[in-house]
Amino acid sequence: MFGRLLKPRAKAPPRRTPAAKSPPLRVRALAVDGVPAPLELRLSPRARRLSLRVDAARELVQVVAPAGVGDAEIARFVGRHLDWVRRRLAAIPPRLPFADGALVPILGVPHRIRHDPDHRGAPRTAAGPDGPELRVGGGAEFLARRVREWLKAEARRRLAERARAKAAGLGATVAAVSVRDTRSRWGSCSAGGRLSFSWRLILAPEPVFDYVVAHEVAHLREMNHSPRFWALCATLTAEVDGPRAWLKAHGAALHRYG
Repeated sequence: MFGRLLKPRAKAPPRRTPAAKSPPLRVRALAVDGVPAPLELRLSPRARRLSLRVDAARELVQVVAPAGVGDAEIARFVGRHLDWVRRRLAAIPPRLPFADGALVPILGVPHRIRHDPDHRGAPRTAAGPDGPELRVGGGAEFLARRVREWLKAEARRRLAERARAKAAGLGATVAAVSVRDTRSRWGSCSAGGRLSFSWRLILAPEPVFDYVVAHEVAHLREMNHSPRFWALCATLTAEVDGPRAWLKAHGAALHRYG
């Protein structure tokens, strides 16, 4: 007789091993003789060698080191590049506070800040005897804050208008537009179509402003930096290479305002 035919047991699905998380990046201050600015040490498990940069926006020196490298070795590394560090720190543009009589660029056009205590409502641009002005009312102690908030609101308004107009040409939809004071990037695009920009783009020349908007809108169709992305970006703005070079050369100076 034949034995019972047993139905083969279904194999249990293989147990997935959770992906190992990278050790967290450790950041701390480090004192090194001769460095005329705060020094930030970032111990990275992904770093393979020591690297050094000057963060102009934050006015500090940043060292990235592989985990396990001692402070003495890091100090020697910084010491070997001390002249370079000093030159880069000396090249940081001076801070430019928002004050009565100061110049602030609006889409690259210098405007003289004029405090007018009798002016009512939000700041506004106007023609002055010596060129364009930004007239600001209220108490003098609130002038800097009022200028900053107006610039942020103006950036948000213009960026949203420009982004939605460019997206409409692609048949794409912008879910939302926000502005922040980002240091590491001028704009970003989420998979859900949310665009975020640095409000300081309102200070940049018009072609630069337009290029960054085009760059992020192009990401609504191409979430990459492939040749197809750059070709699409070039259809959305008059120039790509010039504004990219301008941001590389002058972008850090935009963080010196206010």
